[in-house]
Amino acid sequence: MKKYNLALTAASGVEGVTKNELKRIGIDLSQAINGKIHFQGSLIDLAKCNMFLRTADKALLEVAKFQALSFDELFEGTFGVPWEDYLDPEAKFIIYGKSSKSKLFAVKACQSIIKKAIIERLKKKTRHSVFEEKGSRYYIDFYIHEDIVMLSLNASGEGLHKRGYRKLVGEAPLRETLAAAIILLSEWKSDTPFIDPFCGSGTLPIEAALMAKNIAPGLNRSFAMEDYFFIDKKIMQDVRQSAKEQIEYDKPLRISGFDIDKKAIELSVLHAQKAGVKEDIHFQAQDISKLSSRFSLGTIVTNPPYGERLMDKSSVMDLYIRLGEVYKSLDRWTFAVLTSHRDFQRLFGKRADKNRKLYNAKKECRLYILK
Repeated sequence: MKKYNLALTAASGVEGVTKNELKRIGIDLSQAINGKIHFQGSLIDLAKCNMFLRTADKALLEVAKFQALSFDELFEGTFGVPWEDYLDPEAKFIIYGKSSKSKLFAVKACQSIIKKAIIERLKKKTRHSVFEEKGSRYYIDFYIHEDIVMLSLNASGEGLHKRGYRKLVGEAPLRETLAAAIILLSEWKSDTPFIDPFCGSGTLPIEAALMAKNIAPGLNRSFAMEDYFFIDKKIMQDVRQSAKEQIEYDKPLRISGFDIDKKAIELSVLHAQKAGVKEDIHFQAQDISKLSSRFSLGTIVTNPPYGERLMDKSSVMDLYIRLGEVYKSLDRWTFAVLTSHRDFQRLFGKRADKNRKLYNAKKECRLYILK
């Protein structure tokens, strides 16, 4: 089976988690370079990445890599790519990207040059002279770093954090991909209780339930690669069927989500219903001070307010103190807390066993693991 140069993007700090996910689907030889995870694989592997990876942002099929110090070189390098093998001339070409540490730093200008070069190439290699762009969408990704241009086809389309269950969000939503990464980093075992005492719109409990029941994160959405003419539609159909066969429908779970905001709980229930895990999660409006459990072992994974958008700083400080008191009553439980608050450990009353820098909506945070 033909191998391609493939890549994944993931949030800063999450790359190692994503590489471990790749190993679980049978892809072991990968390397992270400039914020991307690169590996060789088939179109089936590309489909599996879209369907099964919980922490990746998007899956890419790389088509070219070259140096460009000027717009002329960017045009020539792009023109040299055999786009006729990848693009339907009837398609709508959506081009986006970014540049860093390079002479070509004007992103909009780069977009325009790349699109012009692609169209000129297709004019030369096909019978088309007019491109009305009325067909399927083809997503072309460019990344220019230290004057090296990487051109790719985005096989995901919309970011992989869009699972299809969260149509509405609360005031400070946590991306599904980051939620999944936090759960994996907490090392929660699915046969033990899971609690999020500040569940907001329900993302963490829902991602935990999907993970525990082995429900693929991409099962209820579509992907750009399904409309690419050079990719057999049966590839994704087969991967989707395989994902359905792997679901553990009858697995018993003890997952709970609490929040003091009743509207947030209503939203959580709605999202859980759309994700197909409503019956697997107990949601309840409850203050943190009332949190307890009859189980001696379990995991609390949460993304509490930081004192920036939600709640004032003094209220958040009090909240962290109360969370620390809960920890004392559940001293055999593992706590995984994501926050940007610099004094979290002091307020909580215990230093973390581990902490890891992560970014939530571009905000630098720390994931504190306390056992």
